[in-house]
Amino acid sequence: MTLEKNIFVPLIIDNIDVKLPENSLTFKPDSSNASTNTNLNVIAQGTDVANCHAAVDSCVRAFESWRATPPAARRALLLRLAELLRSKGPEILQIMREEIHASSQWATINLEESILMIQETAALVTSPSLAGSIPSSQDPEGHALIFVEPLGVILGIAPWNSPLILGFRACLPAIAAGNTVILKGSELSPRIHYFIVSLFREAGFPPGVCNFLLHRGTDAATVFEELIERHEVRKCNFTGSTPVGRRIASKAAAKLKPSLMELGGKNFAVVLGDADIQQAAEMVCEGAFLNNGQICMSTDTVLVAQSIFAEFRQALLSILQDPQRAPEITSLITTAAAYRVHNLVADAVAKGATAHTILGASSSWMHATPGKTLAEVPATVIEGVRRNMDISTQEAFGPLLCLVPFEVEEDAITIINACKYGLSSSIHTRSHYHALLLSKKLNVSATHINGSTVHDESTLPHGGHGDSGWGRFGGHWGLSEFVHTKTVMMKK
Repeated sequence: MTLEKNIFVPLIIDNIDVKLPENSLTFKPDSSNASTNTNLNVIAQGTDVANCHAAVDSCVRAFESWRATPPAARRALLLRLAELLRSKGPEILQIMREEIHASSQWATINLEESILMIQETAALVTSPSLAGSIPSSQDPEGHALIFVEPLGVILGIAPWNSPLILGFRACLPAIAAGNTVILKGSELSPRIHYFIVSLFREAGFPPGVCNFLLHRGTDAATVFEELIERHEVRKCNFTGSTPVGRRIASKAAAKLKPSLMELGGKNFAVVLGDADIQQAAEMVCEGAFLNNGQICMSTDTVLVAQSIFAEFRQALLSILQDPQRAPEITSLITTAAAYRVHNLVADAVAKGATAHTILGASSSWMHATPGKTLAEVPATVIEGVRRNMDISTQEAFGPLLCLVPFEVEEDAITIINACKYGLSSSIHTRSHYHALLLSKKLNVSATHINGSTVHDESTLPHGGHGDSGWGRFGGHWGLSEFVHTKTVMMKK
């Protein structure tokens, strides 16, 4: 008999764990309902209004001293943070497997990329990115100085699907630039997001530089409004769905607060007639099914030149039917997420599409009813997609891939540019120059030639176009989101 393990996740304000009296506003993450790991009992502390304001007040107290901290000292703390994360790798890998049902591959990617992101951010602190400039002045007796200064208190809202990378990303560039941050963690991954802020504390960051709030799902709007109402909160960044991002951006704009939005994506891979078919099939599978397709950059649709469609189709399906090469699929984050994906497939099949599932997958999931199954959905390829099907316009955010032929290249361009999203894409061809020309015709923010749509690095700008958001994370572009310029004119 396995004993139940009780885990409590508090808030962090002023580097102190906070628990409300009498277990008020606590909640159990919905993600636990999808897990087969039944010996974990996770309870998280939701914030109240008073602690929303306490977190802001803490950030305000810390801001002046933190912005005055020499860049070299901030860099040293960030490098210490990276080494501390590396030393705690086994711990956070286990938490990710337990909390979001991450595969070993996805958990490892989160860990390694987070370490690289912290190291790159540390390097940028003492680079010209934050150095300002001395432009010329039309006044012969004047001198112009342009200073780069932090904004103040930043609200970072992180999602559950890539919780370590995106949790750090919501904090790192702002803190590196001299701001103080409130990380509002996801109610589906409270342990991972608590781990991030507790790591800042353990690395030696002063109290108030990085505070941590959680809330019940039903309290999301109230908590955000309390925080964004505060004059001292100067900007928010959000990574998540387009509908939620639209509401957040609207409320922030009403208070004249800028926002950085990295939202949903419905991403296309294009396989041209001269592509390496096997390589393209492998990259498309990786892009579609890594982390069960629960990534903003996941490949939703692969557009294949008619001349090689049959050969590519065979290569793709053979990967799904090969136990040695098939993608590792785990439970989706919640049963609700699984039913949403189920409904997309059921709608498509009812309207004439054909669904192919991974080797060994049971068809019973197609007939599941709420409360009768875990959140398990097999990797599925859908053929015969038409415009009247929900899956043709909705972001899948699950292990689904639409397989669509095209006659001429202009047809593929039209399909992609008709999509309201514009986050990532990929082009598969042996002609890199042709791919470069084609990439310039696509209304998306990233194109990966002979690679997966799922690709991001801490040295690159990352963000969306259209309904996929605005602004950029990553590299010096990310730091610039959390500073403003001040012009100082000097005369004799």
